[in-house]
Amino acid sequence: MCDEEFKKSLREAISDIDKLKKEIGKRIIGQRPLVNGMIMGLLGNGHVLLEGVPGLAKTFAVKTLAEVLDLEFRRLQFTPDLLPADLIGSMIYRKQTEEFVPRKGPIFSSIILADEINRAPARVQSALLEAMEERQVTIGEHTFPLPTPFIVFATQNPIEHEGTYPLPEAQIDRFSLKLKVDYPSMEEELMILKRLGIEKEIPVCKVMDIQKIENLKRIISEIKVDSRIEEYIVSIVLETRKKGNSYLEFGASPRGSIYLLRYSRINALMQGRSFVLPEDVKDTAADVLRHRLVLSYEAEAEGLTPDDIVREVLSAVKVP
Repeated sequence: MCDEEFKKSLREAISDIDKLKKEIGKRIIGQRPLVNGMIMGLLGNGHVLLEGVPGLAKTFAVKTLAEVLDLEFRRLQFTPDLLPADLIGSMIYRKQTEEFVPRKGPIFSSIILADEINRAPARVQSALLEAMEERQVTIGEHTFPLPTPFIVFATQNPIEHEGTYPLPEAQIDRFSLKLKVDYPSMEEELMILKRLGIEKEIPVCKVMDIQKIENLKRIISEIKVDSRIEEYIVSIVLETRKKGNSYLEFGASPRGSIYLLRYSRINALMQGRSFVLPEDVKDTAADVLRHRLVLSYEAEAEGLTPDDIVREVLSAVKVP
């Protein structure tokens, strides 16, 4: 792709992302990190874990994103009595032909909202996480590919533990991003009251289809990354595995490096640039790494969070 053609494609890509943000913003007031993170997950072809207390529009945000995209969407409410077959499907007996045939479950959609994923038992979580990793599902003796794109947005409540089944670290690592959803500011909450305080749903329009999403991914792959930035990313991840760090039991896996590079590229695009800066790496580091770090007892005793550790890691690594 020549420079002029790439610059034109870059401008169109930035415009498409701005339209997407604007349309989502008709319903979602503030929550810029949440909206940006969801769009990054969409463009990075990765799954996203949303963590926040009830009432912060996690489910509403994902539902709105699905409505502005021309993609099939299913919401799955995870409960303790859910079975893997309720998710992926099962074999049913057809009397006319006297044979068992597969019946596909609701997971065969492009965007899946797994609401309160930590309320489902381990077997259901494993079935979902296997589908996330392999992007295919086996029902009986038949294997079926999942749609393209296939993205899971999962929500979990950090304050309620009764009746929940926390995700193991090895499984949670399959999420490319973990977004922390915080309370809105006073100004934002006043806007929420004025806009959403009435019993009337605000309509949104579909502004992006599969073709536009694929075009954006193509542009992202063209975003330039200097070798020093790549070394910076690897250095950050290696710092989390550094022996002698009393605050960490385990650091980030190589998935951390891969996703940190991928989302740094996307962040650069969203900032209107055709190249990655160290600031892009810093901006995405917490979302990519916070769920890949296993804190030690000492860190928990001192009240430290994964975000605190990520900040310490970033301050310890030399910026190119």
